Amino acid sequence: MPLAHRFALTAIASTLVSTTAPAGAALIMHKDLSLDIATTIAEATVAACAAKGYPESAVVVDRDGETIVEMRGDNASPHTMENARRKAYTAMTFKQPTAEYAKKLQDPNSVAHQQVTLPNVIAIPGGQPIKVGNDVVGGIGASGSPGFDDDCVNAGMDKVKDQLQ
Repeated sequence: MPLAHRFALTAIASTLVSTTAPAGAALIMHKDLSLDIATTIAEATVAACAAKGYPESAVVVDRDGETIVEMRGDNASPHTMENARRKAYTAMTFKQPTAEYAKKLQDPNSVAHQQVTLPNVIAIPGGQPIKVGNDVVGGIGASGSPGFDDDCVNAGMDKVKDQLQ
């Protein structure tokens, strides 16, 4: 084979090798909430508060903060839908219950003071991250029952805990 052809083949081979994926590169695999699980969580959350006499709204968001399910219980005030959505988003984003996130505002040096100015973030109890193991796959937020939103969310989460393995 002439030297020019060997040089051309070497150049092509080098180009192909340099454009392949780096060693160890792979697709990122993750679990996502199904509509059935999200619906069960929201329904059980609203029902738990209704059983206590509170008109509740519940919103479930996915790992990207997009709404999967939103439910406004009978006689729940209109603002409860937005509060519930923002609680779900905040819990998912910061990977912690919104009650814990709200406590960070007690520290005057906490970055939470700046974060609460972001769109969709709210520091009010009633939001929980939805996890599969340590992986946050979404968030649930509830609004409408003064002081009981977290209890209602926990009741909703209990309905699907065996499915979040």
